[in-house]
Amino acid sequence: MQTEITALRKEVMQFVGQKLDSLLGEYLKPVDENWQPSDFLPDSANESFISDVKLLQESCRELPYDYVAVLIGDTITEEALPTYESWLMDVVGVDQLNEPHGWAQWVRSWTAEENRHGDLLNKYLYLSGRVNMRAMEVSTQYLIADGFDIGTGRDPYRNFIYTSFQELATNVSHRRTATLAKQFGNTHLSKICGVIASDEMRHAKAYKAFVSRIFEVDPSEMMLALEDMMRKKIVMPAHFLRETGVKMGDTFSHFSDAAQRLGVYTTNDYIDILDALLDEWKVEHLRDLNEQAEKARDYLLALPTRLRRIADRTKVPELAYEFSWID
Repeated sequence: MQTEITALRKEVMQFVGQKLDSLLGEYLKPVDENWQPSDFLPDSANESFISDVKLLQESCRELPYDYVAVLIGDTITEEALPTYESWLMDVVGVDQLNEPHGWAQWVRSWTAEENRHGDLLNKYLYLSGRVNMRAMEVSTQYLIADGFDIGTGRDPYRNFIYTSFQELATNVSHRRTATLAKQFGNTHLSKICGVIASDEMRHAKAYKAFVSRIFEVDPSEMMLALEDMMRKKIVMPAHFLRETGVKMGDTFSHFSDAAQRLGVYTTNDYIDILDALLDEWKVEHLRDLNEQAEKARDYLLALPTRLRRIADRTKVPELAYEFSWID
């Protein structure tokens, strides 16, 4: 990124960050009041622990293969938090000093809330008796070690577009797994996926608010950043997902197919999220744009229709893949 652009981004981040303390209180919960993974798991200190685990395993026995695969993929994605924190801490305008306020505090606090998701799902899957935990753990280690390339660089505009989209996508995914778990008769798992989905929606609202404020002060540059991200396509953070002996990214492709077959996260969901963000940010009604940004806006407004035509011609593979994660 050019020096002058970097300087402008820092200035905008400082402006948007002026009201960050109020946003921390609005979109994050106090630690002592928040739910923790142990709230949803059998208590190993209780005499009933063994029988509680057996009941948990019984409720998981009939979960469909694709559903278990998607739940494992979601868990691995959530457990790659070290990657996501280090990525956001490197964004232009994020002050990495260990101070009680500012963007770095947001990143740390957001990460701390997100960390509970993988912790809870991992323990649940361990107790379920349906998972080859070592194979899953190998995939988690690979994902963190491999990192990711989401096309944002250090630009806060592109990064906040990405996080807005991604938090909405994970909300959809966890909300759908909650609905399906209930349909499969597992109300306990449904509640777990539901509370995680709720967190993701709160976080999505925060990142969408950040983008809205940037649009207010630097609309043309934010429009161009949005166009750039949508031309590249928003890739999921686990797009390098793999298993032992599998090429980087191949396992993610099979995981995505399973999610499509189940209806947990589909191509149409991707398009619906884009539509919702264009509406949220009032892209159609933005004025005072330069010529290049005007063209970018026209491209973005036409994009959902184009993507839906392509989605209508896309077929999801029916052949199920045999994941090493599932016993």
